[in-house]
Amino acid sequence: MFTIIGRRFGVAVAAATALALLSSCSFSLGTGGEPQSSGSGGVGFRDLQSATIQIEALGTFVSPSEGGYEAAGRGSGFLISPDGYALTNNHVVTGAGTLKVWRNGDQSKTLNARIVASSECLDLAVVKIDGNDLLYIGFREGSISTADEVYAAGFPLGDPTFTMTKGIVSKADTPADTPWASLDHVIEHDARIRGGNSGGPLVDPDGKLVGVNYAGDEQHDTNLAIHRDEVQKAAQELQSGKNILSLGINGEALVDESGAGLGIWVNSIASGSAADKAGVEPGDLLTSMEGVSLGSDGTLADYCSVLQTHGQESTLAVEAYRPSSDSYLRGQFNGDPLKPTTTVSSGISGTSNSSTTQATSAGGFTTVTDNSGTVSVDVPTAWSQLDGTEFVDEKNNRFYGLEVSSDIEQYKNGWGAVGASILASEEAVTNSSPEELLNWAAQGLPEAGCSSRGRMDYQDALHTGFFEAWENCGPDKAKYIVVAAKADSGRYLALVAVQANSEADVAAADRVVNSFSVGL
Repeated sequence: MFTIIGRRFGVAVAAATALALLSSCSFSLGTGGEPQSSGSGGVGFRDLQSATIQIEALGTFVSPSEGGYEAAGRGSGFLISPDGYALTNNHVVTGAGTLKVWRNGDQSKTLNARIVASSECLDLAVVKIDGNDLLYIGFREGSISTADEVYAAGFPLGDPTFTMTKGIVSKADTPADTPWASLDHVIEHDARIRGGNSGGPLVDPDGKLVGVNYAGDEQHDTNLAIHRDEVQKAAQELQSGKNILSLGINGEALVDESGAGLGIWVNSIASGSAADKAGVEPGDLLTSMEGVSLGSDGTLADYCSVLQTHGQESTLAVEAYRPSSDSYLRGQFNGDPLKPTTTVSSGISGTSNSSTTQATSAGGFTTVTDNSGTVSVDVPTAWSQLDGTEFVDEKNNRFYGLEVSSDIEQYKNGWGAVGASILASEEAVTNSSPEELLNWAAQGLPEAGCSSRGRMDYQDALHTGFFEAWENCGPDKAKYIVVAAKADSGRYLALVAVQANSEADVAAADRVVNSFSVGL
């Protein structure tokens, strides 16, 4: 895994004013008179500029650090057919309302383009510009080996001047997971790329495509290109208009200051995509999909693994956090759209869940399941001790059970440790109710000194019931939040309880409650 990644190589248009300081190994290619085509295989090395394009995306984009803005930035791309089909990166174009394209380094003529198809997992997209008999770049034939000479072409730093850098292949074929892609076949090379090189071609001395540049680490002078074989396999399908491993997001894994994964931040959304129809918005943080925590390692690997397992057309359960409204949402891709869920921390006096960092200050989240695999939930990684055995209540109802804590024994026997309990039962539907379940869970709490602000309604996209938040429990003055609800399908009752000893634990309780999943 490529573990230290620099920021991705789309560059803000404002950076175009800082063009003077280019790498000492960069050089510009003029047109050299009439372009020379190498026939069906594409242009030759001297005429790469004629087949390379610069792209500016305009639309609704939301940055986790900068907020909303219209111009995503400029990246590169290149023509792959004489009738105007071009390859670039997904993160350069997806979510754009309009695309502006310049070809051959000519800024005097702006071309319009449309997005044909894309893949967030492969970080590839095909765009189409008008034209016929256009010069294009052909694919290299034969093997790609370590120490092969390569050249990175494009428009770094938003520079309108076509630029190339020279290097060699460091690793000919390696897997790489980055915050915005997850690829099995990547070329590592030292032909330096910078912001704005995204989507540009990596070619051999004959001008044939070796890979598509998409990421780099300036500190360690490491540059990554999507391997020709991966590109060639995907290009024809994308060109036909079929998305690959895609729900239509332009996103990246987000981590907190400690490096703990928070989820997948959505920079922008492709109109009409599965994500758009599900109600995902730019600025949302996708936290879980099909019960799998997303971005746990700071990459798109978990997200793409779910898509590879289920397919992009499947109905996929998703949980999200929306900072703009400080709300959690639940729903489905290719199914029921996202709906806001109850924020249970609101039942605790003086508690604010106004930032994602606060909600994950316990060190990130991980997904855990009970012994049967029926119940799963996201919990802080520090809650590493687990008991996943079943439970039978006094009415002989069997509950699938999961208890998890930083200290499971202390959690079960007192108020000193934080933790959570999740129970779900099909049998209890016939002889119990959410309110009765909540009454049962609250037994003994007043005697322990716990005080409550009262019972409140609870609802998410899948359940309806009640919740109650208790404070000042026991000598540790712990907080205890309990949710009891019935699945809207009518198939089961569920109980979720979270014991919290700090404001961070209370904020984490919202993630716990809004991520529990029952496979009944």
